[in-house]
Amino acid sequence: MINNTPVRAYSGSSHGLFISFEGIDGSGKSTQTKLLKERYPDAILTREPGGSAGAEEIRALLLTGDPDRWSAETEILLFTAARRDHLETTIIPALAAGKTIICDRFADSTRVYQGATRGTLRGAVDTLHDVMIGREPDLTFIIDMDPTVALSRGLARRSGEDRFEDMGLEFQETLRHGFLVLARDNPGRCVLIDGNRNPIEMAAEIALHVSNRMFAT
Repeated sequence: MINNTPVRAYSGSSHGLFISFEGIDGSGKSTQTKLLKERYPDAILTREPGGSAGAEEIRALLLTGDPDRWSAETEILLFTAARRDHLETTIIPALAAGKTIICDRFADSTRVYQGATRGTLRGAVDTLHDVMIGREPDLTFIIDMDPTVALSRGLARRSGEDRFEDMGLEFQETLRHGFLVLARDNPGRCVLIDGNRNPIEMAAEIALHVSNRMFAT
């Protein structure tokens, strides 16, 4: 059910995969989601926060404004609300129709950005996820790269949604460590990708992992 209970494991067509991309700001994950979409044009490309009308409204609240606009606790609630709407409106219907989902960020970002870097809130993140979301991607790519390089990329492409990048280098370094720990602790789901390479080379490696996972299903 989707109403007042967690959305549990997908049980639709065997060929729909839920793929997420994670990494620090400026790591190139958004580029890789688009390149993967080119290889799989029938897939649904979406993002977080966002991916549905309601979630996009919450995105504007989260990614714009002063870096201190929200407490970490408030951010967790906002991200979870956006994710729930995204899941109900976009992800579950697509998977039920046998579509593959390519998602730019999912719950792992909340685990790292709010749970691991902004106080001892990982338990709260996990509890809310279990109660309100109850779903993990089938395959997660974590794009790893030097935060200094990633931030320099960000300065060259200011979009107005730069609240987390504005928190500085130390914050990005903490994020990188959090994502590396997450990859280490979830080897069955997470694949670590070296982001300090040509995007086309990275895309070829990612496509091979996706193909292998699809073939395995």
